[in-house]
Formats: sequence, structure tokens, C-alpha cells
Amino acid sequence: MRKVFLFSGFLLFVFLLNISNTNAGKPFEGIITYKITYPDSKFSESQLAMFPKVLTVSIKGTKSRTDLQMSGMTTVTITDHIAKTSVSLLNMMGQKYAIKKTTAEIETENAEVGETAVEFPDETKVIAGYTCKKVVVTVNDDGVKSTFEGWYSSELGSKLANFTNPLFKDVDGALLEFIMVNREITMKFTATGVEKKSLPAKDFEIPSDYTLTTQDELKSKFGGGNE
Repeated sequence: MRKVFLFSGFLLFVFLLNISNTNAGKPFEGIITYKITYPDSKFSESQLAMFPKVLTVSIKGTKSRTDLQMSGMTTVTITDHIAKTSVSLLNMMGQKYAIKKTTAEIETENAEVGETAVEFPDETKVIAGYTCKKVVVTVNDDGVKSTFEGWYSSELGSKLANFTNPLFKDVDGALLEFIMVNREITMKFTATGVEKKSLPAKDFEIPSDYTLTTQDELKSKFGGGNE
């Protein structure tokens, strides 16, 4: 059975926030900060305390970087929107690993999502100072339907930047708010600030103290089984 998302590690959630300043005529370099909330959650307060509360997206040229921290683990995803490749940097209590993904690997992951139906209702609202348009995506995963709602701005990104995003690949802009729902949890990401600033190129490179590995090797190392 196909699975839309894996909650553990939040790796796939990170891929949903890959955006860049490829919108011609409106270059943007800087950092977007998102607040993460869990509406209608059935988890206890102690469990929710372990979940991430903030995500940042750094943008420079045709590259973007997402930073997400949860209990005992930091995940960074760097995406090149021209080469159509990505690398995930995982810091698990001091153990640092880098996992590269090719265009073919990303396309294979995207194909696992299932059938999607995209709607663009004629609605707008202002988020973090930007007027955003609404998008609603319904996923049919082997008969189980899930709905994903988002609000996007074409001022901060374009459709090119969403190639890693199987749900919002048809969105011509950067998502500034969206809700994702699966059988276990509802997550809401809302942009709380957009800071225009110059960023160092090294922030979009693999640090020298990270060990290059693969996702399968990492699962094996930490005793992960088959999905």
C-alpha cells in the first residue's frame, strides 16, 4: 500500500517547503520563518512538547534550505532548483549524516503519493505581509482520501521551485500557510515573518563534518525495518 507521508523524522514534511526566488523580476534572498501548530491533536501535552514548533526556510539564488529541529534531532534540507537535486543533513545527538537525492530519486518518491486533484478557489488572505491565493489538494491513497490546504504567494517563488513537492507541484508560488492531514496528525504551518537579508553561500553546502550515506544505510544502522 502506498503511503502519502512518513511522520517519523519529518523528512518528507520538510520537502513540502522547498521554495526559491526563481520568480522572474522579483528576486528574493532571505529567511522565511514558520510557526508549526497541531490543531485538533489527540496527542498528550508531553508528546506535543517533543514535536517541532518552528521551521525556517533560507533562500539564495536558485537554492533553498529548510531547518527543522525536534527532540534529539535537527534536519536540514538543501535543494538546488535548477539541478533538481537535494541533500538532507541529519544531526542526531551529534551523529551527523548527509543523504543526497538525484532527480530520478525525487521523481520516484513523488510518484508514490497517489492520485491528486487540485483546486484553486477564488480566495485570498494576507500572511506575513503578502497577499496569498488558496489551493486545495485532495489525495486518493488506495481509496483513502486526505485533504491538504494551502495559501501561496508568487512574489517569493515560482512553480519551478515545487518540483520536490508531489502535492503542490502545480502551485506557482511559495506556500506561506498550509495544513496537512493524515491518519495520525494534523499539522499547520504558518509564515510569521519574512526577512530580506544577504546569506552566505556556505549555508547551502554540505559541512565537512557530515558523513555521506544513503537512506537505506541509515535505516540499517539504527535498526529500521522495512516500511
